[in-house]
Amino acid sequence: MQTVGNILWLIFVGIWLAIGFAVAGIVMFLLIITIPFGIQAFKLAGFALWPFGRHVEYTERISSPLHIIGNILWIIFGGLYLAAQCVVGGLILFITIIGIPFGIQAFKMIPIALMPFGAEVVRDRGDRSDRSVAAAA
Repeated sequence: MQTVGNILWLIFVGIWLAIGFAVAGIVMFLLIITIPFGIQAFKLAGFALWPFGRHVEYTERISSPLHIIGNILWIIFGGLYLAAQCVVGGLILFITIIGIPFGIQAFKMIPIALMPFGAEVVRDRGDRSDRSVAAAA
């Protein structure tokens, strides 16, 4: 079911979000000082492209001074705008019953859109293999 959700997400929402983040990342790479922000934009592009079956986790590195400063600058210069887009897009997707899973995915993008420094996009732990082992026990 995740694959079907990811394919539909890719067609309707994901490709446009990923292209936008990738273009922003390329622009940030052109300006040498903003390369760390470009890396984070590419992280967002990857998550926006294929979100089902993955989620965001923050590591202990988020408390380092560089990550805190990077996240503050990110929030000021684009994070609030990106998070607001995720909220509005998620609410619009929730209008239809079919759009509810996509709205949930849009809401899952809010934390990384606000604070990408120190965040890792990881696979969900509820794989089919884990369930079969738990069911056998």
